[in-house]
Amino acid sequence: MSRFAHPAGDRHAEVPHEERPPRPPADLNTLDPAVWPRTSGRTDGAVTIAGVDVRDLARDYGTPLYVVDEDDFRSRCRDYKAAFDGGHVYYAGKAFLCREVARWVDQEGLGLDVCSSGELAVALSVGFPPERIALHGNNKSYAELEAALRAGVGRVVVDSFDEIARVGYLAEKLDVRAQVQIRVTTGVEAHTHEFIATAHDDQKFGLSLNSGAAAEAVRRVLALPQLELVGLHSHIGSQIFDTAGFEVAARRLAMLLTQVKEEHGVVLPELDLGGGYGIAYVRGDDPPDIKVVADSLREIVARVCDDAGLPVPSLTVEPGRAIAGPAGVTLYEVGTIKDVEGLRSYVSVDGGMSDNLRTALYGAEYTCVLASRASDAPGVLSRVVGKHCESGDIVVRDAWLPEDLALGDLLALPATGAYCRSLANNYNYLPKPAVVAVRDGVSRVIVHRENEDDLLRGQV
Repeated sequence: MSRFAHPAGDRHAEVPHEERPPRPPADLNTLDPAVWPRTSGRTDGAVTIAGVDVRDLARDYGTPLYVVDEDDFRSRCRDYKAAFDGGHVYYAGKAFLCREVARWVDQEGLGLDVCSSGELAVALSVGFPPERIALHGNNKSYAELEAALRAGVGRVVVDSFDEIARVGYLAEKLDVRAQVQIRVTTGVEAHTHEFIATAHDDQKFGLSLNSGAAAEAVRRVLALPQLELVGLHSHIGSQIFDTAGFEVAARRLAMLLTQVKEEHGVVLPELDLGGGYGIAYVRGDDPPDIKVVADSLREIVARVCDDAGLPVPSLTVEPGRAIAGPAGVTLYEVGTIKDVEGLRSYVSVDGGMSDNLRTALYGAEYTCVLASRASDAPGVLSRVVGKHCESGDIVVRDAWLPEDLALGDLLALPATGAYCRSLANNYNYLPKPAVVAVRDGVSRVIVHRENEDDLLRGQV
């Protein structure tokens, strides 16, 4: 047995206790159903998604390759729509958006959050109903706001005093009445990474409840006849696994709803608690069932409004990662393998931080498997790294891969459907990978792979 191979139950002696990786799974070929798309499995040893063999995908489309399980994506849209029946569900397009995904979201009856004129253009290009689109962003330009108002988007979530004035000016200029929500910073400290916590006071989003800025924003919106204030918006962060933070945010928003009623005689009909619902990335992650979350949020809003003597507003939520994340898998080909004596094996693949920036950006955790075949070899503590000129170019920090892993093998990373393609970049002039949808044994390209002509386009 190699010194890098460790039987199940053993821990790597060289790694300090607090940094030790999780124990290897009993069977390295197992696909954890909590992490993989709902149609995943193995056939003749190879991983299949929606009945499509990953070896065929790699052969036909190349690697790296983003693979999206269409039925998984659509089923999660339906899960959210059913769980929040009576409210509104908007898919957060920043998680992953392309024309085909916009069609899926429309066909499943969800609304769509966009954060730029580019995302808006994608949605409108496939005829997505503008009245089911909400525009977000902390620094929307005049051009973006004008495009949204001309299109007739259903909601503009205003994020600053400057933006209130911009939207008011443009609505008057275009002779439209814009429906707006005010994004409120509630001061909730979500238990998540600093870069994806979005409701504490010291950050760029929203108008502070504690400072009185949110209440002043209400006054300014109500003073402009071309704006219709339809509700309050809050987003406490991302990858949240419980509803405690949402309850605190809802209680604080209820205080503002009460103030609005008392000061202005206005009862706001909508309360948007945002998204941020967590998913499983590695073995042991256990996000709550969305039906449980929905029932809990409804009960929270009803209770806090009853305590405040307010009618219960319509509840809106904005899942993105929770729909797209579990539906996506990324395929890589193994290029080099280096055993670092006494530490681990470094497995280099043909992508990296250009197609998955999250590990470098957030310290995100992933798991991976040998996907092109099964193996009974013992597990080796490995680090899957990319091909970029950065030591921080890590795809999976701690992975257990079989000792007989070889050049040319395929690795598959589950739970990569959200943010990986959205954050993809051309570092070291690597073209962005293709995105392929799979369903009922059939695959098709929904975003083409970039080539060198794409990289040179626009250069003088």
